[in-house]
Amino acid sequence: MVEPKMLLRPTIADVAGRAGVSIATVSRVINQTGPVAEETAAQVRAAIAELKYVPHAAARGLASRRTQTLGLLLPGISDQFSAAMLRGIEMGAREGGYDLLIHSTHSEGGSGPSSRRRLGEHNTDGLLVFIDSLDEAELTRLYHLGFPMVLLHRSSPASLHIPCVTFENKSGSRKLIDHLIEAHGRQRIAFLRGPEGNEDSYWREMGYREALAAHNLPFDSALIALGGFDQEQARSSVETWLGQGVEIDAIFSGDDEAGIGALVALQRAGKRVPEDIALVGFDDVDVSRYLTPPLTTVRAPIEQAGREAARKLVQLIKSGQTAPLVLLPTELVIRRSCGCG
Repeated sequence: MVEPKMLLRPTIADVAGRAGVSIATVSRVINQTGPVAEETAAQVRAAIAELKYVPHAAARGLASRRTQTLGLLLPGISDQFSAAMLRGIEMGAREGGYDLLIHSTHSEGGSGPSSRRRLGEHNTDGLLVFIDSLDEAELTRLYHLGFPMVLLHRSSPASLHIPCVTFENKSGSRKLIDHLIEAHGRQRIAFLRGPEGNEDSYWREMGYREALAAHNLPFDSALIALGGFDQEQARSSVETWLGQGVEIDAIFSGDDEAGIGALVALQRAGKRVPEDIALVGFDDVDVSRYLTPPLTTVRAPIEQAGREAARKLVQLIKSGQTAPLVLLPTELVIRRSCGCG
């Protein structure tokens, strides 16, 4: 005897296709988690009726549940940048009436199935995602669920429309290199790149390259090395340059953490900063002003970015809408490490 075929139940994707809208829009109509134009909502309801679609009770209950908690995914909180960002996020979450749940992916070696299960639609009302702490596949899955997310220092994948908060990196680094060239006559300016794929580092390098081109200085790949936004990596790279006898009269360390490592390498080698080699950073973390010499850098509103991201996420949870991009301005901070003072 042949068992009768089970009828396939229509899915939320079937409803979206019939109505001509996204899965996220269908989810908002079903769960009433965000505003949808009445005409669009009517199309969705009609498609649901035509297909006889019945939302899974457990999934619907999950989607409508409120935890009053924001989730934050980040690689780690061991440096001054992360600590400042976290202060801002905590403040923004508290102002919105939300608790904050944090998961560091550092021990897992980045994003992956393990990190994806820690925070998400099952235990938070929305996620803040710092740089690459969640992979694109999981971002896509959550986006199509209509789950609120805001990205920090990372652009939304092209096929998605996830809000992002970041700094004006390119103009900040452009001003920094312009200053080294125009005020101090530096012409062999080395650059320590951030981690592979880091967008802040990419735009800082674009500012560096633009400043060189504007002053008719050639780009030299021998003056580029990995700093990794990390003290030890930057120290190692600078030691390699010095050991190879690369001609350098200034170093842009990429960020202040790398700047500390670069300063250690220069001082161990007997190089005077700034007399022999000028040194500049980016971010203006607290320790930068207390180095010897104090570090010329670009002040980035780290804490403000965290606070703004939390505010945007709360707004997205409550209204379903927020600005797609917040680009916060940066400011040149002149101290002695460049040769001033």
